[in-house]
Amino acid sequence: MNPFLIVLLILAGFFVVLYTVAMIKRPGSVYKNKPEEQNPMHGKKVRFIENSNEKENADGKCGHLEAIGETSHKAGFYEKVIKRLVDIILSFGGLIILSPVFLILSFWIIIDDPGPVLFTQKRVGKDKQYFKLHKFRSMKMSTPHDKPTHMLENPEQYITKSGKFIRAHSLDELPQIWDIFIGNMSVIGPRPALWNQDWLTACRDEYGANDIKPGLSGWAQINGRDELEIPDKAKLDGEYKNNLGFKMDIRCFLGSLHVFGKDDSVVEGGTGEMRKQESGK
Repeated sequence: MNPFLIVLLILAGFFVVLYTVAMIKRPGSVYKNKPEEQNPMHGKKVRFIENSNEKENADGKCGHLEAIGETSHKAGFYEKVIKRLVDIILSFGGLIILSPVFLILSFWIIIDDPGPVLFTQKRVGKDKQYFKLHKFRSMKMSTPHDKPTHMLENPEQYITKSGKFIRAHSLDELPQIWDIFIGNMSVIGPRPALWNQDWLTACRDEYGANDIKPGLSGWAQINGRDELEIPDKAKLDGEYKNNLGFKMDIRCFLGSLHVFGKDDSVVEGGTGEMRKQESGK
């Protein structure tokens, strides 16, 4: 038999197995079996109500979300069919090709700081549905789980040696290739917010950016990343949504390639840490 055909059949078989596993896992990945973990704002349009008497959320704002209507976005052919097909092909290829990288990083993480290789976080997906996002663990086991880096006191103290490298080169994001394959994310889209980033969620709703799947990289990601304040990120995410198409996705994809080199737009502590640095100058 032709060697090429043999390889093709093996890949086809592996794809069927992997996709079957993905479809079995997907309900659990969006908390279908845990109603108490689901987002009560799923499918609704929201606004942020500031209230100094309430607990501070992950954006550093006190307040809560209030529903003001229903989501009305209707996905077009490109978003629903072509974009999803490209996501499946690229994520499957990524899982195969990058498997040696996954293995090497996994060993390094375990040796550096014993514990799980991956960790999950509850994030905001399409139409504000919560899903489990996967990352390579770049921080110590003692790190607060649901706090963004910019809200940690001296975030550098929590980052492992391996973590500093993989964060600087965006390698901690690689397990999200599985989140793309399973259907909770896209290759290109707004970066998924933490479940308790209410201000970011509300800002994105102003521009309709919560109506589409979040992505591994996106328009805001390549135009400043941690250098941007939340309203600026949300506006750029809205620009992406309004110009969603093959041309925009290619532009974002090509613009994302540099992050695997040393990315100077990543600041440990994010925008909050940048403000501290700037005020200290």
